[in-house]
Amino acid sequence: MSYQATPGAAAPPARRFPTAAANGEIARVLLAFLATAGLFYVNIMPALVDGLIGGLGFSNREAGFVGSANVYGAALGALTAVFVVKRLPWRPCAVTLLLGLITIDFASMLLESAWAMIALRFVHGCVGGALVGVGFAVISRTTQADRTFGYLLTVQFGLGGLGLMYLPGLVPDFGVSALFLALIAFSVVTLLMVPFLDDYPVARAPVAAAAQGDNKSLVSRRGLLTLTLAATFLFQAANMAIYAYIIGMGRFFGLDSGFISSTLGFAAWIAISGSVAVILLSTRYGRLLPVAGAIALTVAGTWILHYSDVKALFWVANVGVGITWAFVISYLLGMCSTFDASGQAAALGGFASKMGLASGPMIGALVLGENNYALLINLSVLALVLSLICVLVPARVLDRHT
Repeated sequence: MSYQATPGAAAPPARRFPTAAANGEIARVLLAFLATAGLFYVNIMPALVDGLIGGLGFSNREAGFVGSANVYGAALGALTAVFVVKRLPWRPCAVTLLLGLITIDFASMLLESAWAMIALRFVHGCVGGALVGVGFAVISRTTQADRTFGYLLTVQFGLGGLGLMYLPGLVPDFGVSALFLALIAFSVVTLLMVPFLDDYPVARAPVAAAAQGDNKSLVSRRGLLTLTLAATFLFQAANMAIYAYIIGMGRFFGLDSGFISSTLGFAAWIAISGSVAVILLSTRYGRLLPVAGAIALTVAGTWILHYSDVKALFWVANVGVGITWAFVISYLLGMCSTFDASGQAAALGGFASKMGLASGPMIGALVLGENNYALLINLSVLALVLSLICVLVPARVLDRHT
C-alpha cells in the first residue's frame, strides 16, 4: 500500500490522514465506493421492493413507485450536481451528502405509509444523485478515468450480488429495517474513506486540452458530448427496460422461478468480469473497437431473449448482457469525463445514466401491455442500435487524442 502527499508547487496544508496516491489503485477503489454510495439501493432494488411488499405490506405498485421515486430523485440530484461541482469543494459536499443519506435511511426505518415512503425516498434519491454526481466529477479528474469506472462497476456488481443473496432472508426476521441498515452501513464505511482521498483540484485534462489544441470549436465538442450522453441514455434505458421485467419474461416463456433466480444471480456475479476487463484494458486498444463490439454483442444477447423458452439461451443471454453492460457503461461514463476536466460533463453522464435507468422500466410498462415481451425486446434492440450509432463518432475522435 503506497501513499503520497498531495502534489503542488507550494507546501500544502498539513493533512491529518495519509493520502492515497491520486491515480493509484487504492484511490480508484475509494472513489468507486464514493460514487456507489448514493445509488447503492439500485443494486439491491429487487430486495428492497420485495422487502417493502413482505415487510410492510405494500402492494406491488406501491413498492414499485418507491423504487421509481428513488431513481428519478437521483436523476434530479445528478442534474443539480452539474451546476455545483465546479464551484463547491467536493470533500465537504461529499461528507454532507453522506450524512444526509444516513439520516434519511434511518428515518425510512420509522415509516409505514407507502406515500410517505415514496416522498422520503425521492428526497433520498436527490441527495444520493448529487453524491454520485460529485463522485463522478472527482473521478473525471483522475488519469484513465475508464479504469476507475471499471472499479466502480466492480464494486456495484460485487456488493450488489452479496446484498441480493443475503438481505431478502433477513427481512422475515428483522423486517425492512435490515435493508435500510445495510444502506446506512455502506454510507458509514464510505464516510470513513473520504479523508484518505487526495484533493483532486480542478485542472485541464490531457484529452480535453488536446481536443482544444486541435482547434475544435466549442459547438463541435458539445456535439460530441451530446452524442455520448445520448448513447449512455439509450444504452441504460434499453437494458433496464428488459431487466426490470426479466423475471416475468422468464415465467411467460415457461421457465421456473428457481432457474430464473439462479440465472440472474450468476449473471450479476459473472458481470464483474466486464468491469474487470475495463480495468485491465483501459484505452490500450482505444475506445471505438471495444465499445462498438460490446454494444453489438449486447444487441445479439438481447435478441436471443426471443427464444427464452430454451433454458440455455435464456442463461447465455442474461450472462452475456450482464458482462457487456458492465463493460460498456464503464467506457461510456469514462468518455463523458474526458470532455470536461472540471467534472461537469461526468456529472451530466451520471444524469443521462440515471434517466435511462429510470425511463427504461417506465417505457417498458407502457408497451408491455398483456405480456407483449416480443415488442419490448424489439424496442430494446432498436435503442441499443441507436446507442451504437451515437457512440461511433465520439469514440473515434477521442481515440485520435489519446
